[in-house]
Amino acid sequence: MNPATGEQQLILVSTDQEIAIGKEAAPIFIEQMDGRVESKELQYYVQTVGGRLAVVSDRSMPYQFTVLRSETPNAFALPGGKIFISVGMMRQLQNERQLAAVLGHEVAHVAALHNVQNIQRQMGVAIIADTAGVVADVFIGGVAGPAAEAGTKIVGNVASLGYSREDESQADEIGIRYLYAAGYNAWSMVEMLELLSEMSESESSKFANHFQTHPLTSRRIKDARRIIADEYGQKSAVSRDPNAARYQEMKKLLPSVE
Repeated sequence: MNPATGEQQLILVSTDQEIAIGKEAAPIFIEQMDGRVESKELQYYVQTVGGRLAVVSDRSMPYQFTVLRSETPNAFALPGGKIFISVGMMRQLQNERQLAAVLGHEVAHVAALHNVQNIQRQMGVAIIADTAGVVADVFIGGVAGPAAEAGTKIVGNVASLGYSREDESQADEIGIRYLYAAGYNAWSMVEMLELLSEMSESESSKFANHFQTHPLTSRRIKDARRIIADEYGQKSAVSRDPNAARYQEMKKLLPSVE
């Protein structure tokens, strides 16, 4: 049973195997996004915000939140709970609750097993059944030979897999739940989605990579508004974020644009 949705699903990758895949895919993805930001204070801040959402997640995982140097606005979750946000995305966000919305959305992808389902859809159930069982042994135990090659094939595809519109909408809804449970204003999910929509219109070429993996539709914004108004409307949609000043201070730690 999917812990975040309650749906019955065929999952052929165990949690240990999922964590191993994410661990091995992380260096590939970090390199693709120009490496980690050096500021320990900034990394700690993002880990702290993300940690508030991880605590209320439906799925206990070794969540880790990392800021990467890429100036392309993006955020991404690897299997096993490794979540990344780019410098380019953090420059666009205006306050802490918008950051929480981005991270909560990514936590939701992990909790709902979207990464694992993606691997199974893209690579084929038969391939996963033959190879996923040895992935953890390959990467944790250093097994060589055909098994290692099969595991490397899975890892090499993880960072480039995108989400369906259904997955994205589901992550919005679950992320809203996590925002509310973590004490953030749930309307921040709408703020974040509207910001992404504006960015897609004004910076389409720069933002293209994000929409290859995170398709955005106006329906997602309408659905998020409806869900929050119906279930989490205790707070105002226009109330000020009490942590906005702290976020602006943290943005000063972003590396300068070269």
